[in-house]
Amino acid sequence: MIEIIKRLIDERAYLSSPSCDLALDGDLYEAGLTPFAAIQLLLALETAFEIEFPERMLNRRSVSSIARVISCIREVQADEASLRAA
Repeated sequence: MIEIIKRLIDERAYLSSPSCDLALDGDLYEAGLTPFAAIQLLLALETAFEIEFPERMLNRRSVSSIARVISCIREVQADEASLRAA
C-alpha cells in the first residue's frame, strides 16, 4: 500500500522532494502539496484502491501526510467491507 501511495504522490502531487524522502508523518503541504494536486491525488487513490472517499474525508487533513492517507484508505476499505458483509 505504501509503495502505491508514494508512487501516486510522485506522479500527482508535484512536490519539491520525492516521496521516498518524506517521513510517513511528514506534512505534504509543507513539502509543496497544493489544493489542486491534493484533489488529483485523492482521485488517483480512489482509482488505485477501487474505493470512494466519503465527503467527510474530502478535506486538507485527509491528505496531510502519507500516514493520514493510509489511515483514510484503511477506514474506507473497512467501511466498504462492512457494507458488503451486511
